[in-house]
Formats: sequence, C-alpha cells, structure tokens
Amino acid sequence: MAVVSSEHTILVIEDNAADADLVIDALSGVPSAPVLIVASGGREALEILRGPANGALPAVVLLDLNLPGFSGLQTLAELKGDPALRRVPVVVLTTSKSQNEVDRCYELGAAAVLNKPLRLREYREMLRAFERFWLGHVRLPERT
Repeated sequence: MAVVSSEHTILVIEDNAADADLVIDALSGVPSAPVLIVASGGREALEILRGPANGALPAVVLLDLNLPGFSGLQTLAELKGDPALRRVPVVVLTTSKSQNEVDRCYELGAAAVLNKPLRLREYREMLRAFERFWLGHVRLPERT
C-alpha cells in the first residue's frame, strides 16, 4: 500500500483485523476524515514508511502495543531510532495495565499511551478524540 502525503494521514499498525476495522469505521465517520493506512505489523509498517513513497510521512502513527513477532515496543524503538522517521508522533494503544510497559513506551519516545476501552462505544469515542486532538489541535512537525 502506498503512503499518501497528507497532513491528515494516520498510519494504523494493528494486527487484529476487527480492531483495525473498528479504527477505520470510527475515523471514517468524522467530518474531516483522515486518510488511513493500515499495516498488520511493525515490519510491514516500516516497509511502508521506508518504501518508494519515502518522505511522504503520516501525520501520526497509531501503534498497537501487543503485536506478534516484531512487537509494538520493537516497532516503536525502530521508528524512533530512524532519523528519517523519529519526528513522526507515535501514539500507542494498549489493553495492558502494566506501568512498566507504559514507562518503556515513553522511554522509547511515544507521544502518548492510550488504554483501549473495553466497551465499543467508549473505544470509538476515544478514537475520535484522538483524531480531533492530533489532527485538529496539535501543531505537528514540518514535513521535510
């Protein structure tokens, strides 16, 4: 999948298809619907970001922490360790209650860590609040 250059692009890294569909559904219904790019894992996301459209970076990355294989923490470390990608804000989604994992996310450079609500309605509301905040209120780094 090609990366579209847009201030309103979100890269969603989510291995669970139902959760990815929920993100798409929740954010497709907002007035200024962002362009959503979905990667099913960290390695795929890195391939997208480093691929032929290199330089056309998303405004923000929404990263599931619990990814199989190449974990969310490994993906975060790789993103923040790459000079070409480190300025892209990464917001981590997790169901974990582990403060150690939260602390580790911030140590690696996460912009925020959000707990996934268990109730569907609350999860959608949280995703919409995420979109309004990151694409409507936050001043993002300039594209290079």
